Amino acid sequence: MEMSLTEEKKQSNAVPMVIVAGLFFILGFATWLNGSLMPYLQQILQLTPFQASLILFSFYIAVTFTALPSAAIIRKVGYKNGMALGMGTMMIAGLLFIPAAKTQIFPLFLLAQLVMGTGQTLLQTAVNPYVVRIGPEESAAARISIMGILNKGAGVVAPIVFTALILSGFSDTVGTELSQVQIDAMADKLILPYLGMALFIGILGFAVKKSPLPELASEEEEGENKGHLKEALSHPNLALGVVALFLYVAVEVIAGDTIGAFALALGVENYSVMTSYTMGCMVLGYILGIVLIPRFISQQKALMVSAVLGLALTFGVIFGDNNSFAIADSLSFILGGAQLPDTLILIAFLGLANAIVWPAVFPLALSGMGKLTSVGSALLVMGISGGAFGPLFWSLVSGTSGKAVDLQGGYIVMLPCYLFILFYAIKGCKMKSWK
Repeated sequence: MEMSLTEEKKQSNAVPMVIVAGLFFILGFATWLNGSLMPYLQQILQLTPFQASLILFSFYIAVTFTALPSAAIIRKVGYKNGMALGMGTMMIAGLLFIPAAKTQIFPLFLLAQLVMGTGQTLLQTAVNPYVVRIGPEESAAARISIMGILNKGAGVVAPIVFTALILSGFSDTVGTELSQVQIDAMADKLILPYLGMALFIGILGFAVKKSPLPELASEEEEGENKGHLKEALSHPNLALGVVALFLYVAVEVIAGDTIGAFALALGVENYSVMTSYTMGCMVLGYILGIVLIPRFISQQKALMVSAVLGLALTFGVIFGDNNSFAIADSLSFILGGAQLPDTLILIAFLGLANAIVWPAVFPLALSGMGKLTSVGSALLVMGISGGAFGPLFWSLVSGTSGKAVDLQGGYIVMLPCYLFILFYAIKGCKMKSWK
């Protein structure tokens, strides 16, 4: 009888986990689509690097402003309704791309991105607790890793789908001055895919609301949380961990979402698919983390290796030769013969360096926090806002020319980020007092 109850419990968890896995894939798809959208809009609207970086800024800044309101909404309406609301908001964002494409008004694209980021934040706030709280606590880490692979795996698929549906037929426009007819045609190509995505997300949101997804017991908001905030930040391992995650998300988004813009400046025809390479390396990094940590290497040492690898690759990108294809030649069996400059491939390899950082910093930052764990977790999640500022600083350092050599120099902003992550791995995570 006990065995049958256990099997029944597993079966009852199976459907919710499949639904949650699908939502993580959608979150990843919508997030990493930005890596293709940014250079595409840059080409159509003739944007400067700074203007193009605002496409990412408007998406990620939503986390800063809507994370706490999202938590309040979920406490009021419940987790399942919160997911449906998040997907409804994402549907509205997808529909906003239609007038943006028809009018080619840049602020409309930014508004659509802001709304998409808001919907994503609400959906993430609702769906993340399911991963931990549905299923045995001892296997939660494995479920988190699987969801991470799905999220980054969607980042491999999204640019390929974008290229097939939107960029097809326009690869010969790279490096040429576009006529208004070409600009209109390229902008119009955005309409049907975003309409289809909006309808799909809307239907799925309705299905989630009507699904057998069990409602999680809502945690009561602690009135002491405001007081706990100051106490939590008095722990150096947490406070420095928040900074480390902010800088990590900054370099993650730079590597994943600016690689297409850099490829466009280099004259690479399939620039919109480049994010797939970075995300593919991140998936590989996740898998290595699952296999190696903690069996063969500790979280702290893995973080050190990631930071050192990030520094080495960044130096390679900054000082690399954009006319060298040695790495592409040696990896031709993987790249399918694609002739990509070494500097582009090194940016993609940064995905491998970045993959372990979030899973390593999060537990190290929360170590010894006790009753302050929930407040600490909320502060760490706010680090996602680093994705808004990383590409912004990259664009400011790159200047306004849009030339490949200037964009290449902009990657220097990643060096202090990796240096801080290395400091955190060596010393910061061990600090228990500011004295």
